This record gives sequence, structure tokens and C-alpha cells, in this order.
Amino acid sequence: MLLKPQLPQNPTANVAGPVIHGHHPAAPAPVRRSLPSVSTGAAVATVLLGGVVLTALLTAVAVSAISVAIAAVVLRSLLNSQHHR
Repeated sequence: MLLKPQLPQNPTANVAGPVIHGHHPAAPAPVRRSLPSVSTGAAVATVLLGGVVLTALLTAVAVSAISVAIAAVVLRSLLNSQHHR
């Protein structure tokens, strides 16, 4: 069974004491500003440019990793050949 809220018997009784109502000026309503409009072409160009930049960075990291791996293999080969002599 659902719980039923119990209402107070005397809703006009104020336990905390009298409430003093003063005159407060109403706060102005917040101004809603619209988002700046961006054309679809500019958005597509930005996404494409970001993709190109990220792809270039990923390619640079891959080329660097491959060159470091090749250098490590060459150094290992040189050290092993010196050790066996």
C-alpha cells in the first residue's frame, strides 16, 4: 500500500513564530542569451581540420616509435656482435 502524506491538523499555526513580511523588490528575470550561431560549413571544416591534425600527430608518434625500435635492434645487434668476439 502506498504511503499517504499526513497533513497537519491546524495549517495556520506557525511553530517558528510570526513571519515578518518586508517589501523586497523582485529580482530581475535572468537574461537568456542565445548561443552563437555557427554555420554548418564552418563546423564541418573545424571537425575535418581537427581530424587531420590528430591523424598527423598519430602518424608522427608511430614513425617515432618505429625509428626507436629499429635503433634498439641495431644497437642490440652491435652489442651482441661485440660480446661474441
